[in-house]
Amino acid sequence: MKKKIILGIDPGYGRTGYGVIDAQGQKLTCLDYGVIETSAREKFKDRLNHLHQDLKKIIKKYNPEIVAIEDLFFFKNAKTAMKVGQARGVIILTAVQAKKEVVEFTPLQVKQAIAGYGRAEKAQMQKMVKVLLGLKELPKPDDAADALAIAICAASTLRLREFV
Repeated sequence: MKKKIILGIDPGYGRTGYGVIDAQGQKLTCLDYGVIETSAREKFKDRLNHLHQDLKKIIKKYNPEIVAIEDLFFFKNAKTAMKVGQARGVIILTAVQAKKEVVEFTPLQVKQAIAGYGRAEKAQMQKMVKVLLGLKELPKPDDAADALAIAICAASTLRLREFV
């Protein structure tokens, strides 16, 4: 079975989580995870540029075949949703410019793929990510753990597509 590097992204404009995994059949290996943070003191356009530049570096370093990103699902605050939507646009454009396949998943799809339950709590998700990737400790912060979960969801989806 072909080895695939997958970059999972939990989008945001203040903090964007990323997780890089190596998926080879059923075997998943964590290569890296963390967050891209921008300062609230920066102008919004500069925050988006910061996100773009840092994401380009991550893509260049790991050269993923696939960039998996969480889709916007529900926000109570419309202003926040618009800004996160703009950050998602920057993330997608950065991946497309790097000629990467982009796949998107809702939070429900990610939770079902990882925990088998669409309403799984954050703590349960972190524990499952730790187990699935064989990590020594829970991945933190939450944004990075979510990004790893998104990458694992993409790997699961790819395995299913290969059987069809």
